[in-house]
Amino acid sequence: FRHPLATFFHLFFRVSAIVTYLFCDWFSNSFVACFVTILLLLSFDFWSVKNVTGRLLVGLRWWNQIDEDGKSHWVFEAKRVPTIAASTEAEARIFWLGLIICPVIWTMFFFSTLFSLKLKWLALVIAGISLQTANLYGYIHCKLGGQKTISRVTSRLFGTADVPTRQSRRISEDGTEEHGKTGTR
Repeated sequence: FRHPLATFFHLFFRVSAIVTYLFCDWFSNSFVACFVTILLLLSFDFWSVKNVTGRLLVGLRWWNQIDEDGKSHWVFEAKRVPTIAASTEAEARIFWLGLIICPVIWTMFFFSTLFSLKLKWLALVIAGISLQTANLYGYIHCKLGGQKTISRVTSRLFGTADVPTRQSRRISEDGTEEHGKTGTR
């Protein structure tokens, strides 16, 4: 591993939030303490994946910026150089597996919470799904945008004609390619 600390924290916060959710009743009788602990772990995970591990392990970043006119611009960045030089294939595999499997687990928690009628936990599970899915969506968008525009990918999948999109591409000083989708909230 070229980035063992980033790989560790990519999985640490995610797994810790899931394990804490599963076993929190064993260690504490306080719903509020469990809720806050899990929400903090989910928040740490969201921040670390979005700002650190995605960039180091797979060479992808995404963010939202608002210009002077108040328009929201989503920027999806992918390194142009092969990411294998910056990280190993094992790190990339760990990154993507963690990014995909954890939202699936939180979705299973959603249904188990809903069917067991533990509705007080529902808000926490929805927060887990939202944060994990937001990162997944952002990185999938980076990965697809780094190769082709989204409309070309979907047109090949569904056999439709190319639909023009408002995609912008920008090459920054460090050799990264940025794809931004312009839109307003």
